[in-house]
Amino acid sequence: MTATERKRPVVAVLYREALPPRLQEIEELADVRLSKADGLAKALDGADVLYQWHSFSPALKENWAAASSLKWVHASAAGVSQLLFEELVQSGVVYTNSRGVLSRAIAEFALGFVLDLAKDAQGSFRLQQQQRWQHRTTQKIHGKNALVVGIGSIGREIARLFRAVGMEVSGAGRTSRPGDDDFDWIYSSQDLPGIVHDYDYVVLAAPLTAETRGLMNVDVLASMKTSAHLINVGRAELVHTGALTEALASGSIAGAALDVVHPEPLPGGHALWSMENVIITPHMSGDAENYLDDLSKLFLENLGRFVKSEPLLNVVDKTLGFVPVS
Repeated sequence: MTATERKRPVVAVLYREALPPRLQEIEELADVRLSKADGLAKALDGADVLYQWHSFSPALKENWAAASSLKWVHASAAGVSQLLFEELVQSGVVYTNSRGVLSRAIAEFALGFVLDLAKDAQGSFRLQQQQRWQHRTTQKIHGKNALVVGIGSIGREIARLFRAVGMEVSGAGRTSRPGDDDFDWIYSSQDLPGIVHDYDYVVLAAPLTAETRGLMNVDVLASMKTSAHLINVGRAELVHTGALTEALASGSIAGAALDVVHPEPLPGGHALWSMENVIITPHMSGDAENYLDDLSKLFLENLGRFVKSEPLLNVVDKTLGFVPVS
């Protein structure tokens, strides 16, 4: 059968408000059904592919019975832990994510957090608002030690940027092993209580799994240096929020910069909002200019591969909950 004779796949596109970019190019390769969550069952009937543009919608799980012909699901996000349910995990449906698309932007955000913390940008802003000219001494980042928890695409981009400004960087992943071009050494994440005391910055960039949920708990936070800072550009539930709030309030650690929090959004009146040693941003570290188009380009590339029966990019190990890397 030639490419022109091959049956066009049916792609259900799950969206919330705005449609994905490059829709016309997608329609050149497939028959497209656009659907919001409440109409997904109808869109899935007979569909080969689900393009989950509404990244974190639970609609697939809720309409799984209608997905009998589904062969492939693509999520427009890197973290997919909340999208993997037992029926999907046990099925033969291939699951791909958007690993790597936003990695550089997130790494830049993490470096920005380090600079903000070291140079007391928040303190300068508060003084400016008070129209006070108050000279201070700030910290250097050259020669400082960072531990990046999560050594995938995002973690490695963070390590490269940190090393470029003269920081020393180690990583923490599933297993301990010697370092490589990006990390001086790679530790097991389960050994954090015994290693975090050596680092000025602990940066979270790991996927959320059963093993990493609540990784930054009371014991790990208590083991950090009192001068150290925690940065989270990974998943909110890597951190035990109550334990972090107490550590910051007591001075057990110097400060934190959080692009993700649990619960999200952080409720009004929560203690973290008013702490002067905390920076909070609304889950935006990867959302740099043109990021939506970049996400759609990855799906389009994979759709072209699917049409030609070629291996897909970013295939998630559904048991692990992320894309394994060698």
